[in-house]
Amino acid sequence: MYKLQVEKQKVTRLAPVVIEEEEEYKVEKILNKRKIRGKDKFLVCWKGYMVEANTWKDKGNLKNTEKLVEEFKREYREKNEEVR
Repeated sequence: MYKLQVEKQKVTRLAPVVIEEEEEYKVEKILNKRKIRGKDKFLVCWKGYMVEANTWKDKGNLKNTEKLVEEFKREYREKNEEVR
């Protein structure tokens, strides 16, 4: 899943998709979640980008990724149940 960049490796960046006249980038996977000042933020792995490009985004900025957010929440719950 993680793509580490090797020295002198050519990096291919995917062009953004235009949705409702706004540029959006494709999300490959939601990696983590944290709460800052009462707001949920998700660590996003961007499709076509190296691990260094992963960023924390507000849930409100992930409108078109509901399925990926739900998948992350399901996996997170399952992992936490295994620990108990």
